[in-house]
Amino acid sequence: MQIGKVVAMAAIVFASAAQADTRAYEKEQLARFEHYAGQPVDEFPMFELWQWEALSRDKLVLWSTIHDAWLVTVDKSCNNLLWTHGLSVTQEMRMKVSAKFDFVVFRDQRCKITQIRPVDYKAMLKDGAEEPPKKE
Repeated sequence: MQIGKVVAMAAIVFASAAQADTRAYEKEQLARFEHYAGQPVDEFPMFELWQWEALSRDKLVLWSTIHDAWLVTVDKSCNNLLWTHGLSVTQEMRMKVSAKFDFVVFRDQRCKITQIRPVDYKAMLKDGAEEPPKKE
């Protein structure tokens, strides 16, 4: 019985440490992308979603090409964005993603895009950031 309690406590400690490490990484990534993000724009062209990375509960980076990244903010009612394994982006205007009309869609949620900021991803890479995630 005591061994079971020790194992359970150890699991809780390790899970807490992993979660804290994950949150620290997310905050670091968000700060990096915000540093290289420009002023908000209304829309951006996208023929296909190259890749994406969730940075917080309401922010993610979308790559429309291997070198074109966009810091996107969705409305606060969006739940579990950090834990989703797949998503899509609506394009109400042909081949463009708009902050007025489009949504990030995952599971059973449609999260309205409230802000789009272009990321100077080439400068970010030049300053030592890692390459974008591989296309899935």
